[in-house]
Amino acid sequence: MFTFNIEPRFSETDALGHINNTALPIWFEEARADLFRIFNPSLKRETWNVILKRYEVEMLNPIVHGRTVVIETGIQRIGGSSFVVHQKAAQNGVDVAIGESLMVYFDYKTLSPIQIPGEIKQRLLEHTVEQES
Repeated sequence: MFTFNIEPRFSETDALGHINNTALPIWFEEARADLFRIFNPSLKRETWNVILKRYEVEMLNPIVHGRTVVIETGIQRIGGSSFVVHQKAAQNGVDVAIGESLMVYFDYKTLSPIQIPGEIKQRLLEHTVEQES
């Protein structure tokens, strides 16, 4: 599992004084960077090989400005060319959001999914997490 800390920005606050729900998908994407390095160590756009097919975010509790949010990222399932990423955000030890993303190993030259190589699958398996109910 990967851990990423983010400091909510004042500009991300909404009219109710909470962090706006549109910030979470952006934070979750940033927290997936270590995972992306398994596929593309340089993170260079020219060699990018993973796409986001679907994501879902569930808000559990309000998030406030001025307190660190800790995001945990792990792998829930691995298929032939795709994998599911599970993420959980917490603030002050309280879960504030969970997310699930379906990612696809992708060849931009042929514009099609490709099989995840065995060595990459092995590295992904090191970061598996249990599915939450």
